[in-house]
Amino acid sequence: MVNAEIRIELKTGVADPEGTNTKKALELLGFKGILSVKTVKVFSMELDMSADEARVACEEMSKKLLANPVIQSYKIELK
Repeated sequence: MVNAEIRIELKTGVADPEGTNTKKALELLGFKGILSVKTVKVFSMELDMSADEARVACEEMSKKLLANPVIQSYKIELK
């Protein structure tokens, strides 16, 4: 069994309205010194396969469903 974590984030230069709104809300709540807030999705999976098979499967999942390759990048970590 392999534990996989796939981290999806917006590419540099792509607007992140959720992050921007969260930053504004935090500032309204009195938090100081926040330079930026970025949203990130993390998918955590348990896979019943070898590490090599898991890496290939995670690449395919990311390309076909989990990430939008036009505006998002992804990073796979196997544990």
